[in-house]
Order: sequence, then structure tokens, then C-alpha cells
Amino acid sequence: MKILFFTGKGGVGKSTMSAASAWQLSKKYRVLIVSLDPAHNLGDVFGVVLNHKKQRFTDSLYLKEVNLKKLCREYLQREISVFTNTYRYLQTINLDNYFSVLKYSPGIEEYALLTSIEETVRSERDFDYIVFDTPPTGLTLRFFALPWITMTWVDRLIEIRRDILEKLHTIYRIRGILDDKETILSYDENDDDIIKRLKTLKKNYQALSTVLQGKDCGIVLVYNPDILSLKESKRLLEGLRELKLPLRLLINNRTQKKYKAMADHVDSAMQSLAPAVPIQRVAFSERLLDGQNSTLYNIEETILSPFEMK
Repeated sequence: MKILFFTGKGGVGKSTMSAASAWQLSKKYRVLIVSLDPAHNLGDVFGVVLNHKKQRFTDSLYLKEVNLKKLCREYLQREISVFTNTYRYLQTINLDNYFSVLKYSPGIEEYALLTSIEETVRSERDFDYIVFDTPPTGLTLRFFALPWITMTWVDRLIEIRRDILEKLHTIYRIRGILDDKETILSYDENDDDIIKRLKTLKKNYQALSTVLQGKDCGIVLVYNPDILSLKESKRLLEGLRELKLPLRLLINNRTQKKYKAMADHVDSAMQSLAPAVPIQRVAFSERLLDGQNSTLYNIEETILSPFEMK
């Protein structure tokens, strides 16, 4: 299975490019395209109404728009349930009040999206390609970085939890009576729900990290022939390089003949930062402005060679 992430500055045409690629790849392969962008327009591109579940569009193409609010809610409920079951004795301090504000905490959206990506990659093995339409640059880089950050934190949390369990085990051994016999309760960290959850997280993120940096994963960077798009794309390229994520293709979208000099300048700057990565230009068309006949036009008429990963 091959995995493609289409990323770039907001408004550059990521959804159109990812949809066009998924559509054209589906002529030869089984393809699932998933929109992770909170400002979904994947359904608009294909002229259908999408929801949190994958939907069949053709025999070889399936579509899905991730509901970020629902995803965050499910993520929190799943993680909180482990802690509430473990720390039942703390119910007197009303943990529910603390958990209720977690949905506003920084990083929740990123972790929820990362969980969605990990679950999709792990469970949808019957597709030849999974295409992800990502959010704008900032959020995308944050959730791309999370697997490595999380594994570091998980290792430390496991150490802390083991220390807590050891201290609890010591306390349980104190009986408060004078007796030559010591009562030792059975203890195995594999029976602890918190450590089991942390180990599962680490295993899943290790597997996802291997996939993201592997030969079957590719990042496609979409940009426009203008200075603002160029500056944002440079930041994204730097972030991808630091994370060692494989950039496979650059797409200069909405180019026009009368602005060829600007398109050349932007492509030259991008090529200097990623010399081994091919660039493809997609021309702007006035027909995109035709509201009367726009359904499926974006993907049917976009001149974009199918990007097949070897």
C-alpha cells in the first residue's frame, strides 16, 4: 500500500490536486482519499455529501471527510476512560470537571488527527493507495512531528508509572501489625492498564513513524506562483527535512502564461531547496469560474499526470 499526503499553504488547491490524483490513480488502483482539513471541500469537488465514514464513489475510489470535532471527542473519551477506571479512588475530587476542559487543551486536534491517520493506515490495508488531503502548513507539521515527540514522552511516562507502581506495591506490603511473615501482593506491570495503554501507544507510533519515513510514503507539496506561497512552502520544506519525511513531488498550481516569469522564479527557488524532487505545473483555467458546470470539473479537466510511486 502507498500513502500520499498533499500539503501546502491554505487556499493553494490541495483538495483539487489530491482529488485529481486520487481520481486518476483510481483508473488503475483501488484508492481511498481522506480529507483531514477542517475546512472540507472534498465532497464539493466530487459533488457529493460526505461524512465521518468512508463512502464509495466508484468501484475503485472511496471518499472520506474526517469530522475533527467528533474525532477529538472520541479521542478524549477513549483516553480518559483508561484513567478514570484506574483512578476510581480519586472520584471524590471530581475528575470529570478537569477532563471536561481537556477538549480546549493545546495539541488535542493534532493528536486526534494523528490517531485517525494511524488507524486508517493500520485498518485500510485493502487499498493500493491512501491519499490524505491535509490541513494548512502549521497544523500539518505539528501532527507530523507528534510520533517522534510522543515516543520520547511515552518512554518517560512509562518510567514514572513504574516508579509509582513500585511505591504502591511497597505501601501494600505494609500491614500495620507485628508479624514475622511479610504479605507480598502479586505485581506485574503488564496487568496495569496505564502501562498497557502507554505501550500500545508507543507500538502504534513506532509503526506509523516507520511508515511515514518509508519508501511507500510520499509528501506532495502544492503551491501557487506567488511570493507568499513561496515563503510558506519554504517553511514547510524545512520542517519536512527536519522530520526526515520523503518529499516526492512539487506542484506549481494555477500557473498562467502572462505570469510565467513569476512561476519560473518560484519554481527555481523551490528547486534549489529540493533539487532531486520533480516539479509539475498545473495551469489555471477560466472554466474553474463557471459555477453552472463545476461539478467534477476540477478533477476531470485538471491536467495532472497520475503520480505513481515505484
